[in-house]
Amino acid sequence: MPLLLNTDSVPPQERLAYWTDLICNTYVGLECDALQCDRFAGSIESQGMPGLDLSVVVSGAQKVVRTPRQIARANDDYFLVNIQMQGAGIVRQDGRDALLNPGDFTLYDSTRVYELQFDGDFRQIVLKLPGEQLRSAVRDTQKLTATTISGCTTAGRLMISMIKTLWNGIGTLEPVSAVSVAGGVLNILVAGLQTLPASKCRSVSSLASYHIARIKGEFDSSLRNPALSVSDVARDLGMSVGHIHRLFRQEAITPAQYIRSRRLEMCSRELLDPRRAGHSISEVAYSWGFNDTAHFSRVFRNRFGVPPREWRHLRAPI
Repeated sequence: MPLLLNTDSVPPQERLAYWTDLICNTYVGLECDALQCDRFAGSIESQGMPGLDLSVVVSGAQKVVRTPRQIARANDDYFLVNIQMQGAGIVRQDGRDALLNPGDFTLYDSTRVYELQFDGDFRQIVLKLPGEQLRSAVRDTQKLTATTISGCTTAGRLMISMIKTLWNGIGTLEPVSAVSVAGGVLNILVAGLQTLPASKCRSVSSLASYHIARIKGEFDSSLRNPALSVSDVARDLGMSVGHIHRLFRQEAITPAQYIRSRRLEMCSRELLDPRRAGHSISEVAYSWGFNDTAHFSRVFRNRFGVPPREWRHLRAPI
C-alpha cells in the first residue's frame, strides 16, 4: 500500500519544518526554504520495491539544498531521478543546470552537493536507487548528472509510461517479479543517459563486442565457483589477462566487479525465492561463490540499499 505523508494536519507556521523532516526521512538529509512559508503545503506518496523506491511529490514553491555538512554527516549513497509531471523545476549539480518541464527527467547524486529549485507549484515522480546499482551499469556518472533528458525522446516516453504502469500495479507484483521490473526501469534510465552527449565514447567494434560477450558468458557459467578468476577465463578462452582488462575498459565496471555484481544479482533472486526459504543467508551466499558472510552483507547492502536479512523479508507480497 502507498504511504501518504502531507502537511495538512500541521499548523501553517510549522509546516515548512515538518516538510523538511518529511523529505529528509524519505530521501536524504536536506535543507529546505519556501517562498511563502505561511501558505506552504506539500505531500509525498511513496511505495517501495526491491532495489527501488518510488514516490510522488506534490508541493508549492521551494528551494532544496544538499550541503557539504549533510554529506559529511551521513554515508548516504543514492542516485535520484526527478521526472517532472506538472510545473517546472531546476536541478543543479556539478556545475550544470537541468531545466525540467513536464515529461522531462534528470539524474543527481546524493554523495555530492546539489540544489533543487521550484518557483511555483509542481508535481513530480522521484526514483531513488542505491549508488552502486547505477555505477555498475553506466560509466562516468558524474558527467551525466543535472542534464535534462527530454520527455520527447523514446527513452523519456518509455520511462514515464513504465513508471505510471508500475505505480498503479506495484501492489500486485510478487517480489521476484518486482526485481525484474526494477531492472527494467534501470535499463530505461541507462538508455536515456546514453543519449546524452557526455556519455558518447568511441564505439566498440563488433569483434570487441563479441569477445566481451564470450567473456561474460564464461563468468556467468562459473559464478558458483569461489575460486573463479580472470586468469582462469583467459586461459579457457585462449586470451591474455591484459587483453580481457583492455576489452573491459569500454564497460562501466572491471571484470572483478562484474563477477561480484552478477553474484549479488543471483543471491538477491534466491533470497526472495520461497523455494529457498529453508536455506540460510550464509548458505545462499556461499552457493554463489562468496566466502565471507560479513563481506557479503556489506556489498549486498551497498548494491541494494538494505542488508540481506531485510531483503529476504520482502518475500511477502509487497
